[in-house]
Amino acid sequence: MDIIYLHDLKIDCVLGIWDWERRTTQTVTFDLDMAADVRRAAASDRIDDTVNYKAVAKRLTAFVGASQFQLVETLAEKTAELILNEFPIRWVRVRVNKKGAIRGAADVGVIIERGE
Repeated sequence: MDIIYLHDLKIDCVLGIWDWERRTTQTVTFDLDMAADVRRAAASDRIDDTVNYKAVAKRLTAFVGASQFQLVETLAEKTAELILNEFPIRWVRVRVNKKGAIRGAADVGVIIERGE
C-alpha cells in the first residue's frame, strides 16, 4: 500500500478531564498516515481517483472542533473511525499530540493504528 499523509494539522477543541480544560479550547496537533493505492490517480492525474487530503483535513477540523472528548485516546479512536468510514482508506495511523499537557514534557499524546 501507498501512504498519503497529513501531518501537523492543528485543530482547536475542548479536550481534557479537568474543569479548566472543559471551559476553553486548546490546540491539538494531528499526524495522519493513510494507506491507499495511488496507482489509478497517478495514471489519470485526477483528484477524483485518490484521497483528497484537503477534504480529509476539512472534515477532521469540523469533527474535532465540535467534539468535547475527555481523553486523547477517545479522540484518536473516533478520528480513525471517521477516516476509515468516510474515505477510501484501508489503514490509518493517527497521532494526536496534546502539547503542553504535562509540565516538563515537550509532547504528550497517543498513536493508534486501525484497519487492514
